[in-house]
Amino acid sequence: MIIDVHAHWGPWFFTMEVADSTMATMDRYGIDRAIVSATEAVIYDAPAGNRALAAYLEAQDRLLGYVTVNPRRLREAEADLRAYLPGGRFVGVKIHTDYTGSPVASARLREALTLVAETGRPALVHTWGASVLDLAEVCLDIPGLRVIAGHMGADGFRHAIEAANACDRLYLEPCWSHAPAGRIAEVVAGVDPAQLLFGTDATLIDPSSAFGAVAAAGLSGPTAERIAWRNATALFRL
Repeated sequence: MIIDVHAHWGPWFFTMEVADSTMATMDRYGIDRAIVSATEAVIYDAPAGNRALAAYLEAQDRLLGYVTVNPRRLREAEADLRAYLPGGRFVGVKIHTDYTGSPVASARLREALTLVAETGRPALVHTWGASVLDLAEVCLDIPGLRVIAGHMGADGFRHAIEAANACDRLYLEPCWSHAPAGRIAEVVAGVDPAQLLFGTDATLIDPSSAFGAVAAAGLSGPTAERIAWRNATALFRL
């Protein structure tokens, strides 16, 4: 069983097609379920993208959704959280800090994550560099909030180790367009294995990148199983 907690649905604005079919990509790599956000919602219009994804998910068995939230449009975010989370097809919230111009340490993001905490659902938040430390601080300040540090800080993965140790409600997923040797092994050795997830960033990045990075870490059976699906099942109550 493999659950991809960081995937996307819909076309990108980039002039490339890394993985143009969600289902074909999942089949190629043996991914059983994926939790996706609508690219339209992430990069352009959150309500329109959420609405389109909701319609698409009605005919999908293997995909679940993130409600994408723009911290600069909180009234729309509240409406979408109320509309989509109770239905069961959406199991979490996605916030991209860069596309929305809402840094992790900003008041806007803190307000958005407070709304998320009230829903009881986890949030996947884009992190890069030391911003993952800010995310841990925000998580500690908001009771009940559970957050996934998207890309586990990318080149700031050592900050991600510190962040996860500071807050046991912060989870790490590994997708990144780079794959430095030893990155996954170092993170796994440094944090509670209950806080580790698997994510690919498909369809923007081919899943081979994340698969190869995790495989190169030479993880033990129980740890690999936690990362592949057990932790995601518990976090998203699947």
